[in-house]
Amino acid sequence: MAARADNRFPEVTGKALTGDAVTLPTDLEKPFTFLAVAFLQKQQADVDTWIPKMEAIEDARNDFAFYELPTIRKMNVFTRWFIYRGMRGGIPSDRARTRTVTLHIDKGPFKKSLGIEDEGKIYLFLVDGAGEVVWKTEGLWAEEKEAALLKQLP
Repeated sequence: MAARADNRFPEVTGKALTGDAVTLPTDLEKPFTFLAVAFLQKQQADVDTWIPKMEAIEDARNDFAFYELPTIRKMNVFTRWFIYRGMRGGIPSDRARTRTVTLHIDKGPFKKSLGIEDEGKIYLFLVDGAGEVVWKTEGLWAEEKEAALLKQLP
């Protein structure tokens, strides 16, 4: 599904599994960034269907980046630390740790700004260098979804 031209990705700050703070879309360095938003731990399997394809695009192009955004409600510091350490321990790849940015946020405004009504599925966004959402979809990878995504890239 195509996104509205005036649909800017909301500004949110999260923590990469490398320990670095990342503010989206401000810190995005590439002209195009693919963002995979998940709300439940079990949705990692859905995100995983996209990873090899997005890594291949990222490897083939110098204008494309890929981030996974586990999105969790605000919690106390200890609980956040516990979740972060568990996620970090389960992801040995430096590449995956760099691209995985956990968002501990008030999910209501975030979801509303992106038109997300159901936390039961993943949402995928292509954002341009200005932070505008130029394409979005939801759910598992499919060939037709990847083809639609690629049509948005020059």
